Parts: sequence; C-alpha cells; structure tokens
Amino acid sequence: MATVDSSLVADLPMFAGFSGEELAEILREARSARYARNSEVFSQGDDAHSFFLLLRGHVRASKTTPTGEQVVMRYVAPGEIFGVAPAMGLRQYPATATAVDDSVVLVWPSAAWPRLVAKFPALATNTLQAVGSRLQESFTRVVEMSTEQVEQRVAHALVRLAQQSGRKVEHGIEIDFPISRQDIAQMTGTTLHTVSRILSGWEQAGLIEGGRQRIVLREPERIFALAEQAPGGDA
Repeated sequence: MATVDSSLVADLPMFAGFSGEELAEILREARSARYARNSEVFSQGDDAHSFFLLLRGHVRASKTTPTGEQVVMRYVAPGEIFGVAPAMGLRQYPATATAVDDSVVLVWPSAAWPRLVAKFPALATNTLQAVGSRLQESFTRVVEMSTEQVEQRVAHALVRLAQQSGRKVEHGIEIDFPISRQDIAQMTGTTLHTVSRILSGWEQAGLIEGGRQRIVLREPERIFALAEQAPGGDA
C-alpha cells in the first residue's frame, strides 16, 4: 500500500493535536481512492465497510425517505471526514455519498476504527466534534423547514453553500462545484418548479447568475439579507 503524505492532512481539524509520528501511524491504515464525477462512494443501507476523508472535490450526502423522496442532507467539502458510521455505532450507511465532481479521498477500513480511537482518543474527540457540528446544522435546517417560507430557505441554502465552498470570481461568489436546481429543491424541501421560479426571479433582478449546474452570487449581501429577513413570502 502506497504511503500517504502526512503533509496533505496535518493541518486539518480532524488531526489537531497529533504529532508527526502519531499522524503517520494513523495514515498507515489508510489508502487513497479516486471517484469520478457522479459516481457513488457508498449507498444508503450498504454495510459500513469504510470511513473516509475528502482530500479533493465535493461529495453530496443524500437520503431516500420511506416515501421515496430524495433529500440532500449536506455537501462534504475538502478536509472533512464522512461515512463515519462506526463512530455512531452504525453497521450500515444512513445515507448515500456521491462525488459531484472528480474527487480524491482517504479510506480507512471500519475495522480499524476501534483500534485507532483506543490508541488515539483525540481522534474520536475530533470526529465527534465534527459530527456534532453537522447535527447542529441539521437541527438548524429542520427549524428553517418548519418556520421559514420557501424563498428564505433557498436563500439560506445558497448562503450556506457559499460559506462552505464559495470562490471569489469577477462578478461575485461562485459555488465551487456543480449544483443543479433540483439539488437545491432537495435541500430545501420544495419543488423544482418553485426553486426555478425563485432563482429565475433572482437572475432577472441581478442577484445571481445561473448556468448549467452553476450558480454565482452576484449580490451576496442581498441574498444574505433575504435569508435573514422576517418570515413571509411563498410557502
């Protein structure tokens, strides 16, 4: 197995507090893997054979509800750990992970998790902090879904994506991975028709610039203001 260069991950929150020797030992258990755009890293309900750290690209975590609806849970950004079912005592993946652009990950076998956290307790602490942050994000989205009108939810989704993976360009902030209107609909619990209507209106007003799976926030301050406005608008 090829050795993973520890300099690629030494500054990540996942490995905060580890010495070079400790990090090298953790990485000896890992291998690197590449996933082409639109390929699945794992599927909801699969045996949780591995856990992952994203080095490059972006990964969409989505869930199919009992009624067959697709819900986008979150997007994983470079430097984030995901698929950590063993840390939560799960034997199966609770969601599907799909590469939304060409991606590179580190992969550890789930069988290594108990051994690694027994020897390096900070690994469990750092992982649980990351999981806790995502649970808080999920709680925030539940509150948004139950208390906000759809335009405000869409604005919040764009602000969240821009904060996580925004890239400054000449005309504003571009969400730095392919994302469709259907993806945004699945993030915000609404329909493609409604999202298309809202985004088309924002394009006409000069707030955003759209394209094929591309969104640029031309007026990010105004989008933020829409996200933080008092409730009102379309249901």
